[in-house]
Amino acid sequence: MKYLFKNTIIIDPANLIEEPVDVLIVDGRIEKIRQSLSASKNDQEIDLRGNIIAPGFIDMHVHLREPGFEYKETIESGSMAAAAGGFTTVCCMPNTNPVIDDDSMVRWIIEKGKSVNQGIVDIYPIATITKSRQGKELSPMMELADAGAVAFSDDGSSVDNAEVLRRAMEYSAMINKPIIQHAEEPNLAKGGVMNEGFVSTSLGMPPIPSISETVVLARDLLIANYTKGKYHAAHISTRISVELIRDAKKRGTSASCEVTPHHFTLTDEAVRSFDTNTKMNPPLRAYDDLISLKEGLRDGIIDVIATDHAPHSFDEKQVEYLFAPFGIVGLETAIGLAITELVQTGYLSLNQLVEKLSVNPRKILNLPQVTIREGEKANLTILNPELRWIVEIEKFKSRSVNTPFNGRKLIGRAIGIFNNGQLLLND
Repeated sequence: MKYLFKNTIIIDPANLIEEPVDVLIVDGRIEKIRQSLSASKNDQEIDLRGNIIAPGFIDMHVHLREPGFEYKETIESGSMAAAAGGFTTVCCMPNTNPVIDDDSMVRWIIEKGKSVNQGIVDIYPIATITKSRQGKELSPMMELADAGAVAFSDDGSSVDNAEVLRRAMEYSAMINKPIIQHAEEPNLAKGGVMNEGFVSTSLGMPPIPSISETVVLARDLLIANYTKGKYHAAHISTRISVELIRDAKKRGTSASCEVTPHHFTLTDEAVRSFDTNTKMNPPLRAYDDLISLKEGLRDGIIDVIATDHAPHSFDEKQVEYLFAPFGIVGLETAIGLAITELVQTGYLSLNQLVEKLSVNPRKILNLPQVTIREGEKANLTILNPELRWIVEIEKFKSRSVNTPFNGRKLIGRAIGIFNNGQLLLND
């Protein structure tokens, strides 16, 4: 199959082309990048004037829920949500039922990903750090890595035992795969539902203090420096966390981190609505934390934008705030929020945004880089950075629609992806 994309701009940190070009793809590979290419009768010609193509975006923090919680999301529905949101690759977290702590589970997820939606979205499993996510005994990390796990995490739970984390970090150094930590001290966070501060006090809500994140992060970074392991902090949310990562990188620690769109878009003021879709973990923080996250992205301290896509059913979220589960979906709103909150406001250029969504995640996960050059496999995200649109949950591809952004006006949207020889264009 041949595709001819006409009049597009390429934004690729490794191959920046700022003038409109045509891109010819033959059998899933980029054959030509030229101006004024002519289509043959067998080519599918698509005019992308006003749109850009970038190396396929990857979300390294997604909950696909399968197996065990298919009523929330499946590998099939989650990959369709990813494609609609502009992601050609997702990495799925292991807090499923059963958890991903066995090599057969890793292989099953990889094969299931290839079998749904014609394999247009690549699915990479993240395995547990510890058996059953109990934090007591290491999972068989070498076997899991051999089976195809790209990283290790007990996400949703922090590895409290410093000795267990140390051994996991030592293995990560040997196999060059990161330990992804959900940094939270459970005794400090226990029973809390939102950020500790003026808003939680005024609402009378049980709080989660910012130090519940930073005290664990500080310890972990010292262990990472000692072991020379590969450490990645998931969904950081505080000003102090940014400073801790900055200092660790200055010391030469192999540390990276990510931030979610909801944490650089909303503050704890949003909880005044009592909308349970503002309840997530870590919680929405204060305004100065939000600004620090944006500045951390701009300065390169924060390496990655990841969604922490966490589907929950309508019934689960339609309860009192205290009893609702943490988490929101994010795959289908991430690009719009990132362009609106970061590019339109001058914190990031589009080129820097591509680094956060494509280049850096693959570097951290030790995955092959994607580039837009003749002869390379076509793995592309197609987006319109100026498109104005309104979030409508009725149009979501995800099986769950738990988002605080329904009805929000955004600028910038993915209009499609191309991967593994398949093209998907949104309506």
